[in-house]
Formats: sequence, structure tokens, C-alpha cells
Amino acid sequence: MTPFLPISKSDMKQMNIEQLDFVYVIGDAYVDHPSFGPAIISRVLQAHGYTVGILSQPDWKKDESITQLGKPRLAFLVSGGNMDSMVNHYFVSKKKRPTDAYTPGGKVGKRPDHATIVYGNLIRRTYKDVPIILGGIEASLRRLAHYDYWSDKFKRSVLLDSGADLISYGMGERSIVEIADALAGGMPVSDITFIKGTVFKARSLDACYDEIRLPSYEAMSADKEEYAKSFKIQYDNTDPYTGRMLVEEYPHDVYVVQNPPQKPLTQQEMDRIYDLPYTGRAHPSYDALGGVPATKEIQFSLVSNRGCFGGCSFCALTFHQGRIVQTRSHESILREAKRMTQDPEFKGYIHDVGGPTANFRSPSCQKQLKCGVCKEKQCLFPRPCKNMVADHSDYVALLRKLRKLPKVKKVFIRSGIRFDYLLADKDETFFDELIQFHVSGQLKVAPEHICDPVLRRMGKPENKVFETFLKKYEQKNKKFKMDQYVVPYLMSSHPGSTLKEAVELAEYIRDLGYMPQQVQDFYPTPSTMSTVMYYTGIDPRDMSKVYVVKNPHEKAMQRALIQYKNPENYDLVKEALIKAKREDLIGFDKHCLIPPRKLAPKQERRPRAGGGKSAKPVQKKTGNRSNKKPTKQRGKR
Repeated sequence: MTPFLPISKSDMKQMNIEQLDFVYVIGDAYVDHPSFGPAIISRVLQAHGYTVGILSQPDWKKDESITQLGKPRLAFLVSGGNMDSMVNHYFVSKKKRPTDAYTPGGKVGKRPDHATIVYGNLIRRTYKDVPIILGGIEASLRRLAHYDYWSDKFKRSVLLDSGADLISYGMGERSIVEIADALAGGMPVSDITFIKGTVFKARSLDACYDEIRLPSYEAMSADKEEYAKSFKIQYDNTDPYTGRMLVEEYPHDVYVVQNPPQKPLTQQEMDRIYDLPYTGRAHPSYDALGGVPATKEIQFSLVSNRGCFGGCSFCALTFHQGRIVQTRSHESILREAKRMTQDPEFKGYIHDVGGPTANFRSPSCQKQLKCGVCKEKQCLFPRPCKNMVADHSDYVALLRKLRKLPKVKKVFIRSGIRFDYLLADKDETFFDELIQFHVSGQLKVAPEHICDPVLRRMGKPENKVFETFLKKYEQKNKKFKMDQYVVPYLMSSHPGSTLKEAVELAEYIRDLGYMPQQVQDFYPTPSTMSTVMYYTGIDPRDMSKVYVVKNPHEKAMQRALIQYKNPENYDLVKEALIKAKREDLIGFDKHCLIPPRKLAPKQERRPRAGGGKSAKPVQKKTGNRSNKKPTKQRGKR
């Protein structure tokens, strides 16, 4: 088996390493699998001749914990983990989660809140002169000033609060090698101001060119409208071809400067990265602790793409992976699948073949690879662009090859499917084969809401598109004599949703004959359009005012309406209907949501599954997006 990277001085001694080039401090357990960012970055550096040691979940309360691997020759690398540490720790209600899927045995409390900042300061107290490079989703989405939901405060760039020198934002494979080469060549970290996909701090703007001056931190702190304007400029400069350098000024003549994003990886580059010698598992030192729960979701799943042109307002992918889709070749994916089938635990089922959006296997149009994505237009919203090429043929060919592999019984698709992109493809071959071969009884899709005013704020297609999809899905199930369900993900309390829209969603659920067992409240995470709406009450796209529900009781009412059949929600639902002046929905008629009075416990009955006008709903396993596959964090819900 390929050896793991060193995690101790004894490992270093066995590998004849006297001093590591990089010590990588991470908030997760050490999992050497390409679904984990630190595994990719460390293996990429190793492939370029650098030595890397992994310091996983150090005790941040003890300064000496950061010295376990000694002082690195070039730099400390820091990542809060595969998930934002605050999302990892807290539900949207701000109550603590009972488990941590990225920690051995699922144990909580092994990393601090705002892990990137804490680790950065821990290192800086001990090693005053060693460069600190931040990476990972937590740093990437906090690279400039941002709203922090958990403290309800407007915060500075994480670069300043962590004491670090650079941020490698986005996926980082290119920028980290350029940083390493510059440091190895003797360049001071303060002079590394020229690498795309990085953020640096400066005392002057001498190193800047063709920059855009964002509103200052003080101006944004004083006026939320200034932050909304700044975010729109940032959003318009997330493209690697057209994005410009951005400058954010702080008090005392301090500047945080963001270079334009890295260029997307070619297919050959993606293949090389995923063909690196990963062990494919968590470090064996965790076995006695029960392993790392997050690995169960990715053990038999395949990543085929990255990037997303879906453009959902509540999703941070635009800021992290970008809107240009990048893919691995069939050959690379098949090599990994064949290795997977040799695993003694493989039972014949590939759990997923996808990425942020499973059915995206190419850029939405060819001009993106020359000119970049459009600044003022989305590919799918409010309707598919006339220049978009909706084509599933490459994905179909890949899935067919995987189905033919020896030992493979079934290939499932569990990543998100964009139903609007699916419908835009005139060739229905993929739709047909999806129904026949790739659904495990339930197809999870994300309409999120059904009221067009809310959907517009979400950046999602009109509800009639979802209705069209449901009808086709039912028709195709009948055609192929399948009995499969659609499980729609729904979101409560998104900016723009009043009690009126919440009631309309409840009526839709009533007509669908479906009661979701779990609902996702909107979760304001850094660097999403929706979070800016939540904080400012302004839609940055047109600077229009947006209704935002922040009162916990009203949020509870909106959530309860989606689960109006649950007897525990009766009082909240009744209050909401009265407040919305919809007492017509209180009664015994079939269109009513609840009876006039709360029924005695013996009269309360669990609603039966089944029925519905265009989809077959289910009562169990309806999914909870806070527990979606850990390796596909969207920074969103």
C-alpha cells in the first residue's frame, strides 16, 4: 500500500525526513482521499518534490501541540477542514451538533470554532517568522470582509484575524505549487503578490495593477448598502478570464488584495491530480476509535466534475470552485472504479458518479474557455441561455462503461441533478437511463420552493419547470414499469419568503400528497448572494429591497407550515394561518391544512404515503441537507 504522509516525528524518521518542507494543520481527521482537500494539496506538493507532514486536529488550547512535527522549512499550511468549522459545529438554530462526521468516532469538540483563525494564531505565537498559508473552504469564503451569522457581526478578512500571510482560495492546486516554488527559490512571502488564486495583505498598492477599489471595511461596517455593492463587484469578478484584482482597505493603511482566480484545470490536469497515489482511506490510527464517519459516503463514490454554472443564490460554489465546469476523463474515472471493485468491502454498488451537479459534464458553452462566463447573465436563470449547450451524451457514455465493469451491480447517482438542464436537452436518452438504471428508488431533486418571487431570489427556475419535470418523471416511470419516487428538497425562511409564500408552499405540499419529514431552514453562510440579502435586506443583483425573516418565532412558523401535518406543529401552523389571514385553511374540508382544534393524541394519525398529482412521495428517508454527503459541502444550506 502507498504510505500515508508523516503524522509524527517517528514517521519522519522512518522516511528519512529531517525537516519537512510544509506542515499542514487541518481541522479534520487525516483522510488520504481526493474528496478531501488537504489530501489533494499535500499529494500535489509531494508530486512536485516537496515533503509534507499532516498535523490533524491539534489541541488549540496548548501551544506546544503545534510543534509535534517541528518547524517546517518553507511554511505552515492551514485548513479548517472539508466543511466550514461553524457549519460543522452548529445547526442553523445555532444549537450545537451532536456529532462531527470528520472526526474519529464522530466525536465533537476536536476542533475550535473559526478553526482557521485559531490555528493561524496558534502557529504565530510559537513560530514568529514562518510563513502561514491558509486554504480550504473556510478561508476561501472569508477571504474578504464578510457577514458572520453565528456572531451576527460584520467581520474582517480572515487573513487579518488569523495572522497568516497568504490565502490560496478556490481549489488551489495551481497556486499552492507556485507559492511553494517561490518560497523554495528564496522569495520572502511578503513579495508573493503575483499568483492568481491568492489573497495577500499590503501596506501600499505598489504591487497592484488594473485593480478595482472595493468600498472600505469602515464604509461597509457603517452602511450595509455599501457591502451589497461590494459583494456584487466581487461576484462579477469570480471568473478567471475576466476577473480583475480587488482591493479592500482597512484602517491604518492596511489593504487586503485579491488576485484574479486560477484558470480552470484541463482534463489532463484533473486526471493527473486524481491519479496521484492516494491510499483512499482514513489514517489507520483512527481504526480503534471507530474510523471517520465521513469516509462511508465517499468510499465507493466517484468524482467526475467540479465547478457549477447553476448559479443558486444560496450556494458558495461560484466563489469557491467557479462557474466553469471541469471534468475528468472516462479513463481516469474507470481506473479509479476498477481499483474500487478490488476493495474487500465493495458489494457491487457504486454510490455516486458526480460532483456539485452530477449531470454537468462540460462548460455550458464553448466561449467560456476563451472569454469566460457572462457577468450580467446566468446560464440557467431565469431560463436557459440560448447559447447553452445541453448535452448529456458524454455522461451517458461514462455511465454505460461503469455499468459494464466486472463486479459492478448498480451505479447510482446521488449528487444533485439539475432538472432544468435535464429538460433543456432535446435528447432524452439520459433521462430514460437515469430512470432505468441510476435511481435507488428515490430521486432527490432541489426545487427549494414553489413561489416564483422566492425562486427568483434563490436564482432557481420558475415552478412550472419543476412541474414539467415531475410529469415527465412520472410518465417515464410508467413507460419503464418502474415504481420510483421524487423526493423534493424544500427550504424555509429564504430571503423573500413571507408567511404568504410559506402558506402557498404548504398548499402545494398538500396537493402533492407529500409531507417532508425534515426541512432545511435557510442557513446564512459566508460569500453567498442569499447571505448578503439576509444581512443587508438588499438583493445585490439589482439593489432592490428584500423581505428577510430573522425573528426565530416567525422562522419556526414558516418551517412548521412545510410540516403542517405533524401534530407537534399544530399551534405554530394555526398561528401562522391566522397571521397570514388564511383562516380558510383551518377546517375539515379537504383543502384545509389543519382542523379547527388540536385533536386528542388518540385521534392523531400518521399521514399515509402515496397519492399526489404528479410525483410519488415517500414518508421515509426524505433526506436532510445538513447531512448530505460531507465531501460535497456547498456552503449553502
